[in-house]
Amino acid sequence: MKITKILPLLIAFISLNVIAQDGPFTRKKKEQIKALKVAFITDELSLTSDEATKFWPLFNAFEDKQQEIKKQKLKGYLNKIDDDSFDKLSEKDASTMLAQIESTEDELYKLKKKFATALKGVISPVKILKLKKAEEKFNRKLLQQYRDRKVGN
Repeated sequence: MKITKILPLLIAFISLNVIAQDGPFTRKKKEQIKALKVAFITDELSLTSDEATKFWPLFNAFEDKQQEIKKQKLKGYLNKIDDDSFDKLSEKDASTMLAQIESTEDELYKLKKKFATALKGVISPVKILKLKKAEEKFNRKLLQQYRDRKVGN
């Protein structure tokens, strides 16, 4: 399998592992992060009040559905991977699991496409691209802050 197909799966596993573990991210922390993300995206996109009224319900529904898919489906795969029995996994079982993961990734991709299509009626294509950039920028900042705190402790 090519690295371009494996890399997204590995990233999904790692991000889900962080999400699945309560660790440093309690419910209160998650709510604080969400509030910071809302403020950051609103600022980065310069949303008008009319755009914001239409945008945020779409965005929140998308994020909720995405998290639901990740928690329900990918978390189950992670649990199997973390088991001691993982080293004893047969090729057939591994192929089945890989097909399930790929199916879930396809479902997430379709959800993203549907979200992008819905956004076209709410904000301009330029703002849709700014949204993608803002989300990446926010995630990098969040990760950097987490690393800085971890190193400082």
